[in-house]
Formats: sequence, C-alpha cells, structure tokens
Amino acid sequence: MNVVVLLKQTFDTEEKIVVSNGAVSEDGVKFVINPYDEYAVEEAIRLKEESGANSVTVLSVGPARTAEALRTALAMGADEAVLIEDDRIPQDEYAVSVVLAAYLKQQSADVILGGNFSVDTGGSQVAVRLAETLGIPHVSSITKLTVSGGSASAERDAEGDLERVDVQLPAVFTAQQGLNEPRYPSLPGIMKAKKKPFKQLTLDDVGVSAGDLEAKTARQSLSLPPSRQAGQILSGDLASQAAKLVELLRTQSKAI
Repeated sequence: MNVVVLLKQTFDTEEKIVVSNGAVSEDGVKFVINPYDEYAVEEAIRLKEESGANSVTVLSVGPARTAEALRTALAMGADEAVLIEDDRIPQDEYAVSVVLAAYLKQQSADVILGGNFSVDTGGSQVAVRLAETLGIPHVSSITKLTVSGGSASAERDAEGDLERVDVQLPAVFTAQQGLNEPRYPSLPGIMKAKKKPFKQLTLDDVGVSAGDLEAKTARQSLSLPPSRQAGQILSGDLASQAAKLVELLRTQSKAI
C-alpha cells in the first residue's frame, strides 16, 4: 500500500496579516505546514507503522519555499517528498488539482490524504477536484480511518453528527481536527530527512502545458475587516438602557 499526502505551506496562524497593494505581504512572515495537512501527514505515518504501508510520499504544488514544509514532513517520518514548482501554475485550486492529478496518474497511490481545508484560502476544492479527475472516491472531514486490504472505512464529521463511509481503494481522504495528534519532528528524524529522496519537478516533467491550467477563479479585491469601534456603556435605569440598546441595534448595527 502506497500513501500520498497532499501538503500545502501556509502562514503560521500566529502571524499578523498585513495587506499591501491588494495582496498579503510575505515580508518576514513565518510559514508552516498547513495545520490540517499535519493531521494528514501523521495519519499517513501511522498507516505505515500500524498497517504496513510500503511508503509515504508528501506531495506539494507551490513556490520554492515550500521545500521547508516538505522537509518537516520528512523529519516527522515521511519517506520521500515531491515539489512541483513552476511559475506558469496559477494560484487557483482547479489548476493545482490538474497538476496533482497529472503527477498521480503516473504513480501507484492507494491512499491519498490531505487537510480538510487550508487556513489561508479555506476553499476546500483541491482534494474533491482531484478525486473527480482521477475517478476515485473522496471522503472529507474524517476523524477516523481504518484500512484493510483493498478497502477503507472512515468516520467523518457531519455537521455535529458522525457518519461512517466505506470505500474501495484507491481513494482520497481529507483530515479534520481530532483525527490524531501530530508528532513533532525528532532530532534523529531531522537528520535522516536530509538524506531522504526529494524530487523537484516542473509542468514539463508531469506532462501538463500552461494552456491546460486556465484559472477557474479570480480574486477581485482583498482587504482587512474594518477596525472595531470602542464599546459603549449605557447608563440610566434598566428601562432606559433597554430602550437605548434597541435604538442602537436599529440605527447603527442594523441588527433589527
């Protein structure tokens, strides 16, 4: 059984977002593995440790800096990493899914894991588009995964309820918080990661032309939310405070 993890590098969730000239500034920003993808990496490593998976490959489409996140995944215990980097790839989840599908069609992947969504865009499109292109099952937001032979059983979060889905492999699964507790890279793991296979590919290597990657979405604008105004303290008796509150909800917040 071969396991592939779709990995994206995102802003550290503790970073302050600065918008400059209609784009998020990356100056001095710390980047990390997308938090939901960490669950996917951990689950893949556990499948190898507990179910005897042959290999765990972490796969990403992104800029050169993504190599740092991939090496962290190698230090956690993944066996090899693949980075597809090409300036001709639009920042669009459809385009990314096309590139990933082109690469995976040339591989033998039984279980494909990814995060439920990325904390930067929150689109949740890549995995489901990938599964559709490959013609294989997709189960989102999983909190438990059991693999046996050529099939898998997953429990998923269904808007506060629990749903069990049984599928035949190969299949795509996206991880939700609660699936596991991701491990920290150990010092020996970090040292071993330096010697593990790391492939860097372009569109030409995966057989995709720039003409196949017309973006399906476009950002019209980007801005920070308006600054919060200072709160107000209402005075007077309870009746007058209630009347004033109703007036403010109607005239200022337009809540009623």
